[in-house]
Amino acid sequence: MSAAARRLQQALAPHARRLADTRITGLVGADPARATTLSLRVGPLYANFARQRFDTQALAALHALATEAGLPQALRALFDGAMVNASEQRPALHTALRSALGATPVARDAHAQARAARSRMAAMVDALAASDVTDIVNVGIGGSDLGPRLVVDALKDAHSGRFRVHFLTNVDGSDAFHRLRGLDPAKTAAILVSKSFGTQETLLNGAILRDWLGGSERLHAVSANVDRAQAFGVDPARVLPMWDWVGGRYSLWSAVGFSIALAIGMDGFEALLAGAAEMDAHVLEAPLEANLPVLHALAAVWNRNGLGLPTHAVLPYDERLALLPAYLQQLVMESLGKSVTPDGEPADVDTVPVLWGGAGTNSQHSFFQALHQGTQTVPADFIGIVRPDHPYAENHAALLSNLLAQTEALANGHAADDAQKRYPGNRPSTLLLLDALTPRSLGALIALYEHSVYLQSVLWGINAFDQWGVELGKRIAGELLPAVKGEPARVEDPVTRALLAEIAARR
Repeated sequence: MSAAARRLQQALAPHARRLADTRITGLVGADPARATTLSLRVGPLYANFARQRFDTQALAALHALATEAGLPQALRALFDGAMVNASEQRPALHTALRSALGATPVARDAHAQARAARSRMAAMVDALAASDVTDIVNVGIGGSDLGPRLVVDALKDAHSGRFRVHFLTNVDGSDAFHRLRGLDPAKTAAILVSKSFGTQETLLNGAILRDWLGGSERLHAVSANVDRAQAFGVDPARVLPMWDWVGGRYSLWSAVGFSIALAIGMDGFEALLAGAAEMDAHVLEAPLEANLPVLHALAAVWNRNGLGLPTHAVLPYDERLALLPAYLQQLVMESLGKSVTPDGEPADVDTVPVLWGGAGTNSQHSFFQALHQGTQTVPADFIGIVRPDHPYAENHAALLSNLLAQTEALANGHAADDAQKRYPGNRPSTLLLLDALTPRSLGALIALYEHSVYLQSVLWGINAFDQWGVELGKRIAGELLPAVKGEPARVEDPVTRALLAEIAARR
């Protein structure tokens, strides 16, 4: 058994057995102060954990586990640029993109590089603003798409109005066909985002954009491979950098966020970074008992390993955050979808939950039936916004009342003589409230999840920063491409051969 698995078992199993028949209503009733003692605020972000299924003894054990696992030391290692990505022998210095909290030369150098890149990016924003360009198409996939697309969509009320920003990600040609329809190529610029500048989807869609634009004059790129970008036709002066020490799903704070800066302006982009930096300072400096990302991570590990719950829902009650579950699917499941330790040994512990979700109140009319009365308990993060950016007060009051009602109903349940109308309750949740949906508060929210994911990986003894699991399918796809095109190719798998024959017969 791995050391991490042994720690988890020893810390959680006794309390999970002790609390097996304890209900959330009992925990709240036994401790009138629980609603305040299990809440934390960091700047514009408030979190309440009162409806998680642990008591003070279990929470003390979780905090002891955090100390034993060395979470403070792991955070310092992250910020200082230690080789936390062991399988690739790299640091993970996304925090250096937005804060100067690293105490080592490598961290300080990374921060300086990030500031220099932002200065170049600001000049490019100004140059585009002085042109006749009205529309921007960001071409990327995974971390080169999900983060920027989430932020641009979430902060639509903060848009400067100078540019309309669109995202082209899927290799499916219908996406490009529909995305470009209605745009004027004479007033459109494109950003091709790929660290290696070898990503199949990005190059195929980039070629469509290059041809549609009538050349590469308005092509920009964000890449670590300037030579490949130049060979594709992008002037090196219009290539912004990416670095090996930032993973794609942690990169929206870098020049990958060029599209964000074009949508909300450089001041808005800097405010986004400032909100994340505020969370960085908190996670690094706050004691474990009053540390929001630590408590979020401990609640996640308790639900996964103490209670044995295999999924987790993220439920934002604001339509502007509708893309948040999709963004967090990559952040959480690509980072924590590991079953071996950095030494290649079995992790011997359940790791990543299946993360899913959707925006309320729409989700109440689709899958909430399963949350309330299904056989599986699904822990959830509910996210609300206190002050809206629209004038419809009645709508916002209804939205917030639904948010509060759902968390209460899931926790407390409802007894009824008719079994069909009985709600079992005892479903754990965390409530996150933003004062308003601003660049600063969104930056803090995303950074909270980033730090929570890293801390969970430390507790499980896995590497949050590699993603070897995505490579096999890419390699096989490359080998099959000639066969799909109808060219001679050796295909070993008999099922794939039959599927290729079916495709060929129906063309």
